Formats: sequence, C-alpha cells, structure tokens
Amino acid sequence: MRLQNKVCVITGAGSGMGQVAAEMFAREGGKVAVLELNEEAGRETALQIRKAGGSAEFIRCNVADEKSVKSAIEKTVQTFGKIDVLYNNAGIMPPDDVSVINTSVEVWDRVWDVNVKGIFLMCKYVIPEMMKRQKGSIINIASFVAFMGCSVPQDAYTASKGAVVSLTKSLAIQFRPRGIRSNAICPGPIETPLLTEWLVKDEEARHVRLSRQPSGRFGKPEDIVHCAIYLASDESDWTNGSIIHVDGGITCNYF
Repeated sequence: MRLQNKVCVITGAGSGMGQVAAEMFAREGGKVAVLELNEEAGRETALQIRKAGGSAEFIRCNVADEKSVKSAIEKTVQTFGKIDVLYNNAGIMPPDDVSVINTSVEVWDRVWDVNVKGIFLMCKYVIPEMMKRQKGSIINIASFVAFMGCSVPQDAYTASKGAVVSLTKSLAIQFRPRGIRSNAICPGPIETPLLTEWLVKDEEARHVRLSRQPSGRFGKPEDIVHCAIYLASDESDWTNGSIIHVDGGITCNYF
C-alpha cells in the first residue's frame, strides 16, 4: 500500500473529488481525516471508508474560518497523532461568478474565501505540525483555467486558481528545506455532479467543450486522485513545486 499509515487531511471530502480522494487514499492504507462543512456528507464518507475496512474520522471544518480550521487540525492531531499529507481539495464555483463587470463583490469574496483563504488557513495550521517531524506533502487543487482565458468567464474562480498556483510555488521554496513538499494539480473539466447536471441540461455546451478535448471525454475524479496518490506517497520525494496538468490535453489545444 502506497500510503500505509500516512495521516491524510482531505478538505471537502464529503462529496465529489474529495469523497473519491478520501476513499482511494484509505484503500492505499492512508488514515483519513475527512474535513467537511456538511456534517451529514462528511460522516457518511468516513462511515463508508470504515465499512470497507479503512481508517477515517469525520472532523467538521469550514476552511474559510480560522477558528474552525485551527480546531479541526488540533482534533486531527489528537486523533491520529500526526499529519503526513494535506490535500487541499475544497473549492467552490458558484453560477453567479461570471465576468468581472457582472460579478458582485459578495460572490468574489466568497469564492476567494474558500478557494484561496481556505488553503492559506489550512497551510498555516498544518505546516507547523509537519515541521515537527521534518516531513510532509501538500497537494493543492488548482485548475487548467489558471492558464487559459474563456469566452464564458468565471473570473473569481479563474483568478483564485491562479493564486493557488503561485502560492504553491512559494510554499515549495520555503518549506522543502524543512522536509515539506508542495505541488499543485490542475484538473481539466471533471464529471462532478455540478458539471454533469449543467451539461445534461445543455447539450450544445457539452458539445462545445468536448470539441476542445483531445481525449474525447471529460475527466473523472479518479483521474485526478491517481496523481494525488503519487504526490502523497514517498515515490514523489523529488517532486516539489510542480504544477501538474491532468486535463486530457485541453491546455495544449490551439483550435
């Protein structure tokens, strides 16, 4: 097992890619702290992992709130004794995030609170725990849109993911001498419930997006998590500051 006895903190682990990550990390031997704001969803993820023979505990956490994050990390350490991996998966992409000229300040702030401030707060409280053991892996979920413009914009989300890329590089330089690696994964469009529901309702939108995708399909959560498992494992000891595109080739497509 590639993550045997590693304590893995996964944010937004109650649904979507976070839930899949929690389940797959546990199957690889990881002990998973399921951090989730939705208590029912978080408890269910942890329960299903334990039913399958894995190790997981639900810990309620609002990544945009400092007191909540601090408490969640304290509970994680009390429960598992250490933290080996931080998987910053939690993120939002609200439908009212559009062009800068049409997006409200409230929406902009909400997106940045979760997508950027959330990673800042998680790192603020997890990195000191990793430094105690001089070892750790931080995995940040960015997005392919951090590198591409779009005629159908989601400007708060796009800008927030660009910030995640930059922060990842800064963390990689600061903390690798202390044994802590930091990398980011940039997924292409993934078949999460939100994307699937939208594209099922709009066949034209589905066709337009697939026409840009060399692989001919949208990604699946497992496509991203396979990469995350590599970054969480000791196999990636010399991988640091990398921004890894797992996008089916969409960022290479000029036409």
